[in-house]
Amino acid sequence: MQPEAYVAHHFPNLQQQEHAARLGMWLFLATELLLFGGLFTAYSVYRFLYPATFALGSEHLSVAAGTVNTIVLITSSLTVALAFFYAHHGRGKAAALSLLVTLGFALVFLGIKAWEWTHDFHEGLLPGRYFSSKELQAVGAPMFFTLYFLLTGLHGLHVVVGMCVLTYVMIQAWRGVYDTGYTTTVELGGMYWHLVDLIWIFLYPLLYLI
Repeated sequence: MQPEAYVAHHFPNLQQQEHAARLGMWLFLATELLLFGGLFTAYSVYRFLYPATFALGSEHLSVAAGTVNTIVLITSSLTVALAFFYAHHGRGKAAALSLLVTLGFALVFLGIKAWEWTHDFHEGLLPGRYFSSKELQAVGAPMFFTLYFLLTGLHGLHVVVGMCVLTYVMIQAWRGVYDTGYTTTVELGGMYWHLVDLIWIFLYPLLYLI
């Protein structure tokens, strides 16, 4: 199937359709940044109010786990970029394998995050009124872990959504859908995954390194 066969009836040509798709994705990503921007603003306000407590709360998080997850996500962005490269050159099977590796990295990320959360639960490092840690009694500690779980939980949800998107793209790539040069779907899926990576790059220093 030639790329022109993918043109929807309300677009005059493939170029305009691809431009509209990219514009739509950029607008969607902007709304995602607004969503996280509200939480980042709340984090900034409460960190200003309780700077010492936020520093103590950060010490109860696993810097090693956060660092490994950062490396995992950055590497997964590389494999997504490789998938687009392979698809753009008509190598659908290679693109699918690159996306499969990306999904593997995503599972590793979620596994490490699940381990972190389990440890936090056992230590009583829970959000809001459920906070029950005996080691950390500073004022504002429940708020730090409320923001921690909100930010990492929402980010984890985006990881799961991204995995669903990339799974669809991977199946299509394996079937040879993108071998003819139509790679817009791969590009848009990759853009979403890069956003997931970018958000974590902000979360890592704010939560683990303060």
